[in-house]
Order: sequence, then structure tokens, then C-alpha cells
Amino acid sequence: MLGDMIAALSNFMYTYLLVILLVAAGLFFTVRNRFPQLRLLKESIRVVVERPEKEGSVSSFQALMVSTASRVGTGNIIGVSVAICVGGYGAVFWMWLIALLGGATAFTESTLAQIYKRRNPETGESYGGPAYYIEAALHSKPLAVLFALSLIATYAGGFNMLCSYNLQSTFSGYGFYNPELTPWIIGGVVALLTGYCVMGGGKRIIAFASTLVPIMGGLYVLVALVVIIMNLGLIPQVFGRIFAGAFDFQAIFAGFTGSAVMQGVKRGLFSNEAGVGSAPNAAASADVSHPVKQGLVQMLSVFLDTLVICSATAFMLLCSGVEPTAEMQGAPYVQQALSASFGTLGPVFITVAMVLFAFTTLIGNLYYVDNALAFLLGHVPSKRFMVVFRLVAMGLIFLGAGLTLDLVWNLSDVLMGIMVLINIPVIAILSRPAAAALRNYTRQRKEGKNPVFRAADIGLKEKTDYWN
Repeated sequence: MLGDMIAALSNFMYTYLLVILLVAAGLFFTVRNRFPQLRLLKESIRVVVERPEKEGSVSSFQALMVSTASRVGTGNIIGVSVAICVGGYGAVFWMWLIALLGGATAFTESTLAQIYKRRNPETGESYGGPAYYIEAALHSKPLAVLFALSLIATYAGGFNMLCSYNLQSTFSGYGFYNPELTPWIIGGVVALLTGYCVMGGGKRIIAFASTLVPIMGGLYVLVALVVIIMNLGLIPQVFGRIFAGAFDFQAIFAGFTGSAVMQGVKRGLFSNEAGVGSAPNAAASADVSHPVKQGLVQMLSVFLDTLVICSATAFMLLCSGVEPTAEMQGAPYVQQALSASFGTLGPVFITVAMVLFAFTTLIGNLYYVDNALAFLLGHVPSKRFMVVFRLVAMGLIFLGAGLTLDLVWNLSDVLMGIMVLINIPVIAILSRPAAAALRNYTRQRKEGKNPVFRAADIGLKEKTDYWN
């Protein structure tokens, strides 16, 4: 009963409502900022390697790795498989489109997070995110609280439960797997290991993510490239089927809930999170001389996630020769595709990759939750409070492993959709400061300067105590 209600709500939200909102927002931010995802791509690569202003502060690269730890996760493997099996080849195109447009959205929300961030007077570290820019710029405490609560529900609940489920599902192809018992055992182990990592606090999370994400992502893309090269002759056929499926409007409108458009948008948004309002929490922690720098870095993260890693998964699957079906959605399709290319080693590699992707996702998600909790409480939570909260979060990870595929995906989609419905209208209203900051940044770069920002430079009257 509950599962049916959540599924109906998910279908309602993603049938036109969120599709139109995401595409319209992406186009608006793209035009407003003069195509930053294309025009400033080279600049985003340059600023990502800059050192922080102060020794020991969080760098742009570290903030990127934390947000990428959440973005690059089980959705890049299992999510792509679900999109293709349910929506067909054409879902890949719509994932690309959402990522391309989403780059401009990610730039705007993360630039705003930097403009309106705050400083911890005791440690000197900065923090912020949508809840903070909603309160500071829109002066709406209730809406800011609602967003913070929705983020906690989404990341500590929906996303982490889904991540746990996806991880345990990759073991379903092994002989020892017992559907009644094994998910709970794996869920318990994952919950305990995640708890051990996050009990060390934010610094341990950042160090863990910034070390593991580049290794994990690089190895995964390398294996995908090997599969693509092994089946190079199929590439033209795969591209043809992707574009044919993307614009098969008769099939799309005949069953929109399972169409290429809806699946591509759902799984693309789940994967890159552009507009969801999660990455700005990590972006605000970076110590940079100008807010636009971190906006560009987070824009790059969207491209890394969808245009590189999700595309690697898609072509690895579609070039394998294994035809996707709705019954194979999720881990089974991935395992069969890899078995076709590497034999028995394929499923083993996917299992290892899923373990690494899952842990970085779980830890990155809880980093966002810490920030939301601090906002709700008005101060950094006590150690005792955080221990209790993280025990609850571990319990949800354990629970997620034993639920059903449809329930965990639909629950995550609904919770994520609520965040989008709050965040995107807000950043559209606040787009002027972000656009003004970009013009200020561009002018200083043309003058040969390393851009430095003050709130007065763009005429801000709202509370921006960090930059004044």
C-alpha cells in the first residue's frame, strides 16, 4: 500500500512537472550566464587545482571531491542500468541533456552558496548551502528550515537506504546469496563500516573522499574504455539507437512513466544532483578568493559525473552485446554485460566497484546532513547528539538493504523531487547576484588579475558577513 502511494507520487512529480522545471531552469541559467558550461569549461579546469587561501583550509579540489563522492555513486552504475532497461537506449541522451543544462544550474547554486556562506568564529572554517542563502537573501526562515529537513530526509534516509540496497543487490549473482538473509547481513556490515568512518567528523570525511574518489572513478572509466574498445564496431549502432530512442515520440507519449525522457531525467538528476541543492553545502566550505571559482568547480563535477562516468557505464553496457530488458534492470544487467566481456571476472569487478562507490556516496551524503543539522540547531551539534543521530542513520542504512527495488528508488525520487521544487525557484529568484558575480569575475580575469570578491562589488545589501 505504502509502496503504491509513493510510486504514484513519484510518477506524478516526474510526469512533466519536474521535467519541465529542470529543463526550463537549465535553459534560463544557461542564457542568463551566457553558456558558462561551454564558455568557461577550460577556466573551471584551471581553478580546480588552485590552493586554498589559507594553509589547512578546504581547497576547491577537496570540496569537489566531497560533492563528487555523493554524486559519483551507485546511481552511476545501477541507476544507468535501470534507466536503459526501463526507458531504452534513448534514456542516455536525456541524461546527457540534463547534465549539459544542469551544469549552468549547478554553477548558479554553488556560486550563491559561496556568496552567502558564513564563517565559524572559533575555527575560521566556512559553511553554507541553500538553507543559508534562503534565510539570508529571501529572509524566509520557515522555508530554509523546510529545505534543511528535506535534505536530511533525502540524504540520511532515501539516498542512503537506496545506496545500501544497490550495494547488496550486486551480490545477488553469487551462489551464497540468500534473498531472505544475505541483504540484512550485508546491510549490517555496510552500516557498521559507514558508522566507523563518519564518527571521525567532517575532516575525516573530506580526507577519505578526496583520496578514494579519483582512484575509484579513474579505474572504473578505464575498465569501461576497455569494454568499448573490445566492441568498437558496435559504437555507430549504439549511437544510432540512442538518438532514435530519444526522439521516438510515439513510444514516449504512449507510456510516459516508463519512457526514455522520464527515465533519463530521473536517473540523470539522481546521478548529477544539479539543482537538488546538495552540492552547495560542500561548495560553501571551500576557501577561495571569489565565489565564481567554486561555482565553476561544481559545474565541472556535473560533467565528470554524467558526461564521463555515466556515459562510461552506458557504453560499457550497450557495447556488451547483451540486450537490456525490464526484468534485468539494476545489478543483473550490469553483471551480465560485464560477464559477456570479461567472463567470471566481470561480476567481481562490479562488486568491488559498487563497494567503493557506495562508501563514498554514503559518507558524502552524511557530510551534507551534518551541515543541515547545524543550520537547524543554530550551532555545531554536540558530539553526543551526533553520535545518536549517526546511529539512527546507520539503522536506516541497515533497513534499506532489505527493502524492494521499486520502493527504495521511488522513495528517493520523491524526496529528491521535493528538494528540487524548493531549491530551483529560489536560485531563479536569486540569480542576479550569481550573474553579477560572474561578470565581476570575468572583468578581473580580462584585466589579468586573480579575481578577489567583496559583496559590495556587486551591490549586495543582504547579509554576506563572510565577504564584507
